[in-house]
Amino acid sequence: MEEILFELRVLLDIVLAAILGFCIGFERKLRSKEAGIRTHTIVCIGSALFMVISKYAFSGADTARVAAQIVAGIGFLGAGIIVYRQHEVHGLTTAAGVWATAGVGMACGGQQYVLAIGATVLMVFSQWFLHRKWGVFQQKRYYSVNIVFTQTSDEREKIKAIFSVDRYNRLVLTRDGTNLIYHATLNTDIEYSSSQLNDIMAENSFIHSLERCDDN
Repeated sequence: MEEILFELRVLLDIVLAAILGFCIGFERKLRSKEAGIRTHTIVCIGSALFMVISKYAFSGADTARVAAQIVAGIGFLGAGIIVYRQHEVHGLTTAAGVWATAGVGMACGGQQYVLAIGATVLMVFSQWFLHRKWGVFQQKRYYSVNIVFTQTSDEREKIKAIFSVDRYNRLVLTRDGTNLIYHATLNTDIEYSSSQLNDIMAENSFIHSLERCDDN
């Protein structure tokens, strides 16, 4: 009977981990991130469970080894969240949040309740605070532009100057009779409207076409 009561008390540590993981995941879900309530809750529960098992199921064993393996294992889970798209890294903050959530679960399993709750409050507050629309916290956004132009002398450099870039992301050359045609893609941190692109084409006769391709 005493053993059952002891396990029920330890189960409360895992319940606390589930609640804290839910709170962290709920904030992520509100922002429609890759990992939401279920992922963060399960990661927090699993981390607490492994900590409890390592403490009580293997008497005399080095419990720190299990904790170290949790940290490494969550790293692989986070790697699956991170993707590289449109020359930008996506999911890095969410992956870091999942990794930190595992630490909250470990704190619950180690019965460090104040530490676990305090870390959860700090994580949720930090995510909320740093997502405020203040310039210092805003990540610069880049826009992709496809351009086709005729190269006769220094048109490549003129294009770079017009769009304030120092390189092309893609450059394909074709020949139309005696003319050398460049098909290029570049990234710029300036958001050009359709009318602005039309004005650029009108002012530079060597440009054949210009189009935004942000969703490609």
